[in-house]
Amino acid sequence: MIKKQLAIAAMVAAALPLGAKVTLPAIYSDNMVVQQNSTLKIPGKAAPGAKVTLTTDWQKAPATAKAAADGNFVIEIKAPAAGGPFTMIFNDGTGETVLSNVLSGEVWLASGQSNMEFPVEGDWARLMGSDEVVATMQHPDIRLLQIRNTMSGRPLDDADVEMGWVLSSPAARGFSAIGYLFAKELRDSLKVPVGVIDATWGGTPVEAWTSYEHANKDGDFDQYMEDVKAFGYDIDAMEREKNKAYAAWLTGKAARLCDFDKTKLQSQWPTMNAPGDWEPAIPNFDGIAWMQRSLSLPASAAGKPLKISLAADDDEVTYFNGVKVGSTAGYGIRRIYDVPANLVKEGENIITVVIYDGQGGGGIVGAADQLYAECDGKTYSLAGPWHYKTAVTADKLTDYPRHSGLMGTNRPAVLYNAMIHPLRHLPIKGAIWYQGCNNVGRHQQYERIFKEMITGWREDWNNPTMPFYFVQLAGFLQPQTLQPESAWAYLRNAQAKALELPGTGMATAIDLGHPTDIHPTNKQDVAHRLSLNALKKTYGHSGLVADGPRCISVKADGNKLVLKFDSAVSARNAAVTGFILRDADGRWANANARITGADTVVLSSPLVKKPTVARYNWADYPDGNLYGSTDLPVAPFTTD
Repeated sequence: MIKKQLAIAAMVAAALPLGAKVTLPAIYSDNMVVQQNSTLKIPGKAAPGAKVTLTTDWQKAPATAKAAADGNFVIEIKAPAAGGPFTMIFNDGTGETVLSNVLSGEVWLASGQSNMEFPVEGDWARLMGSDEVVATMQHPDIRLLQIRNTMSGRPLDDADVEMGWVLSSPAARGFSAIGYLFAKELRDSLKVPVGVIDATWGGTPVEAWTSYEHANKDGDFDQYMEDVKAFGYDIDAMEREKNKAYAAWLTGKAARLCDFDKTKLQSQWPTMNAPGDWEPAIPNFDGIAWMQRSLSLPASAAGKPLKISLAADDDEVTYFNGVKVGSTAGYGIRRIYDVPANLVKEGENIITVVIYDGQGGGGIVGAADQLYAECDGKTYSLAGPWHYKTAVTADKLTDYPRHSGLMGTNRPAVLYNAMIHPLRHLPIKGAIWYQGCNNVGRHQQYERIFKEMITGWREDWNNPTMPFYFVQLAGFLQPQTLQPESAWAYLRNAQAKALELPGTGMATAIDLGHPTDIHPTNKQDVAHRLSLNALKKTYGHSGLVADGPRCISVKADGNKLVLKFDSAVSARNAAVTGFILRDADGRWANANARITGADTVVLSSPLVKKPTVARYNWADYPDGNLYGSTDLPVAPFTTD
């Protein structure tokens, strides 16, 4: 028996690499910040059965743990009060793993979509006043960790790291602007090291950042769950198979419905501009349509490989000179297809796309600079007029392959699994969040799932009141005189409902937007408003005001509504703007508003004799001008 055990041990030892030593998740590295006074439960891998020791220069005795048969271990140690630098040495008897220049301080998670991802200075965006900010980013006690954009169908134990843990410096200019500026305000106020983890991905919905359990609590994604379970949560395999099915169906069905020579330009078809929804060119159309344009290439490009970049809503098949070169299922997903050299010729080349759209706007979408062809080192824009022809409306397509319609980053849990779940064993103080654009039009669902996401993250970190501070969406799109059914306003209101959860706070950005830019460059004020929430509500700094005035009561007074606020209000530019009124029959009108007393606003309208509901800053891009005494704006609200 002893001989058998020795033989097994020898085989295990032989299977280990020479000089094997402790390995840790990628988020544990030199230069990291640990949450001060927290309990660190650090996972890792070591030689099976090995005794792992962790020695630090802030404790007298080392911590120990025993690696399981698969080499996994968790070692527990108390983090010190703020300070450092410290060294952490892991040893399993085969070698040392050393983490150096470790600080103890405050650790925050910054997450969401593109406005949180927005860098101090990057290749797609730059902060207002970025030159000055970059020049002053040298702060050795601010540490930054950036998680790589990654998806997974299953919860992962280790995150893929893009950049990290690095000391704040001009070299880190690609980091989240809000994340960095928030860290700087905390560092300057608290006088302790601050670490920020950037886990962001532009153009993503809230459900992608939420676990399966919490995202589908109300059955919103039953079809997707059925689909993904059938593939054993292998989302890559599922996407490949579904792409094949959709492409085969589109190629066959659409070809029969609209048969033409795809090697020739159908110049008799009408045109629409791309990128952009195919409405209003095709009003209220869901179904299959063809889009086509020519691409003129010089003799030098002939016989050379070419790339096509585009995005479509929802599913498409793309042809180059009559030959299929790619297909993708899922709305808004960028497509990049390789065109074989033998298909590329001098002069006119024909690009043809068949698109299926199930609901809402369809067509070739995205940003103009992402719609192009690239060949022989030159780029050719594909933005502008495209010819089009409708084939069949969606209601006639009863045989279209059944699917959830969710692909890429639009699927529940895929970002949570890869970018949030692996962080759960690293203690954090709290989270800051900026997201919502991709859920506009689904406010009721957003209200439920956003709360569930917050609850789920708190469960992961075993902290039911973990601070969670979020940004309410900025104004966007062209101003309208009266817009009581604004989808953006409803989404902002759904965001505000998360304040019903304890430990939450909201920084409104309603006054920081731009009608044509969904990524306003003033992130300084956003970060400042988030930091006010943290400093007052988490760190207990007295004398700070973190919120603008809030309406606490509404009372009818004849043909008027009297609104009471919890603190004094004032109007920029004299006359109060931004209010609308509704009567009992549901008719809306712009309101005349006046401040009567420090905290009272009286509303009326000659078009509304008996007002019942008031709304403020309720539009895509509203013009409300009420502020509090500390220059924080009154957030959008409705009294119904």
